[in-house]
Amino acid sequence: MSRGIRNNNPLNIRHGKSRWEGRTRVQTDAEFVTFKSMAYGYRAAWKLMETYQLRLRMEDKSYTLENIIHRWAPPEDNNDTQAYLRTVIRLLDYKVAGRQPLPSPSTKEGHRVFARIIAAMTCVECGIRPDEVDWWSIEQGWKMAFEG
Repeated sequence: MSRGIRNNNPLNIRHGKSRWEGRTRVQTDAEFVTFKSMAYGYRAAWKLMETYQLRLRMEDKSYTLENIIHRWAPPEDNNDTQAYLRTVIRLLDYKVAGRQPLPSPSTKEGHRVFARIIAAMTCVECGIRPDEVDWWSIEQGWKMAFEG
């Protein structure tokens, strides 16, 4: 079982300043946040996608998949950012260009687009196949992030 699945943290969100809703009281992983459920891990992922939109706007950069992945898996952290981007694009079941502007994750259209992006990122982060993605938890995470 991958670390992201074991921690209920499918996008492997690192510890930082955020006190994530749904994190376990005792954090058993020194590097990555541990959540109470996969839905809470996805809630954090949805919130980060929204935060990236704001940060990219403040930096006068477009809200594109390319810019999101560059922030998520930056080359300076020893990531192959371009390979990550290519893999996410390949895993998406529709055509989306890396430089195409994306809608806000909190909107109806953004929900549709980002559910697939988050699922693809889960495959990269956790080393799972698309048919192993927990779609119910992705949906619950969106509801917790934006409806409640």
